[in-house]
Amino acid sequence: MPAASVRRLLPAAAIVAVTALALSACATPGGQDGDGEVVWSIEGANLSAGHMDPQVSQLDVSGTVQRAVLDSLVFQEEDGTFSPWLATDWTVSDDSTEYTFTLRDDVTFTDGEPFDAAAVKANFDRIVDPETASAQAASMLGADFYAGTEVVDDHTVTVSFTQPYAPFLQAASTPQLGFYSPAVLADSADQLKAGGPGITVGTGPFELTEYTPDQELVYTRNDDYAWGPHGEGAPKFETLRVEIQPEASVRAGVVTSGEADLASNIPPNLAGDLGDGVSVDSVEYPGLPYSLYLNEKYGVFADEKVRQAFARGIDIDPAVEEIFFGQFPRAWSVLSSTTPGYDAAIEGTWAFDPDEANRLLDEAGWTERDTDGIRMKDGARLSARWIAWTPVPDDRAALANAIQSDLKKIGFEIEREVLEPGAYNEQYGPKTFDLTDWGFSGVDPDFLRAHLHTDGFQNASQVTDPEVDGLLEQAVATSDQDQRNAIYTQLQEWNATYTAIVPLYSPSAITAVGERIDGLSYDLYGRPLFYDVTVG
Repeated sequence: MPAASVRRLLPAAAIVAVTALALSACATPGGQDGDGEVVWSIEGANLSAGHMDPQVSQLDVSGTVQRAVLDSLVFQEEDGTFSPWLATDWTVSDDSTEYTFTLRDDVTFTDGEPFDAAAVKANFDRIVDPETASAQAASMLGADFYAGTEVVDDHTVTVSFTQPYAPFLQAASTPQLGFYSPAVLADSADQLKAGGPGITVGTGPFELTEYTPDQELVYTRNDDYAWGPHGEGAPKFETLRVEIQPEASVRAGVVTSGEADLASNIPPNLAGDLGDGVSVDSVEYPGLPYSLYLNEKYGVFADEKVRQAFARGIDIDPAVEEIFFGQFPRAWSVLSSTTPGYDAAIEGTWAFDPDEANRLLDEAGWTERDTDGIRMKDGARLSARWIAWTPVPDDRAALANAIQSDLKKIGFEIEREVLEPGAYNEQYGPKTFDLTDWGFSGVDPDFLRAHLHTDGFQNASQVTDPEVDGLLEQAVATSDQDQRNAIYTQLQEWNATYTAIVPLYSPSAITAVGERIDGLSYDLYGRPLFYDVTVG
């Protein structure tokens, strides 16, 4: 499997300088190697809305922060291979339906509970339990394919599936399939979504010791830690303080001033003038690019020609180039270019073409115009309602404005509603919207099953195509990577014509790092890892 991420230093000349950086109060980092505190500024706006549990939440931020607490069975390296972590060894049955892991025998949770085969079973069974209401983690664990976990002995466990399930090792490397203390699962599982000290308990290098919703999380070093993915022991600093600061300008400001040691999710327009002591790392996300999902079962997007006209009526290239300062590539496929199975041949196959968009809308019968220039058919306006999940970064708001402007020129009205999570879910659940938007990070392209399969939990487009279902089911059951790549090529080509999803750009995880920090590394998703960090 090829490497799934690209790390590069952002060229400062390509990025506009920061203006009027807003600063907010936060703890001042201090201390020496072996002691002290690292302050990490994150966006984190929705953690308090029941997203502290990666086994349940679909938000990347949940796994990002809780990686400090939750270890995994295996670790995925930069080249896509897997290394031992909580499991020292594993075997896969010839038919890829059984994965047997030999576990470390020296691991304990921070509440003193042993990590053993029973703990693995308790966590995996909890994830697939319908009462848990997990979506992403349950899908990663195979969902209906999951047959169960057998405790062979205290330190041997077998995870079984009803059919071959190729993506399991990759899934088993993520915090979504990380491990909570069995005592927590027995007594406090219903509190994990809210999280907090004594609740969010794992085997990780840190313990969550303080949590103030919408303000900060404080993680304290697990002094007993000795089982990092590459043999790392306890962290070299005592406290990891995570400040929740939704405003990008604030995150940029605190790392520039030295009030924070690192800041995540820095937008390109703020990353170029952070001071001589700040370095900037950019890791392009593998997964599904930031995209628009067209709901074919609700309104005007039931017509394939309308969907195709929508995609061809957006001048994506200059908008992405200008808004993201050339740092995020325009996307052509439902797989980003850093995702295994990406089909480069699809590039350029559905370029901006307003004449073609107008022709398609004429063929679809939207030939009349009202006084606003919006197309009409049978007395109805060609209008689609776009629901967006708050908070919306300024750059994505600017991109949405450009999309609305482009489509209005061909007589297509887009009404956009930015909704709080509760209001968003009220419409997302019954699918009473025309389009919505998100990106989705993932190394194994099996995440397309969640987005395009008839029963996919993130099938916002409401695709119901037996042929597509068959391809997705074939891919998940095929161990040969070349065969899987060929299947995912078919799916990418299908979407480029059918237009269930309109990819816009492939974002990167941009992290600003202050000069006191040394030894910071990243996983394949661009999430900071603190195993080797020293504080200068």
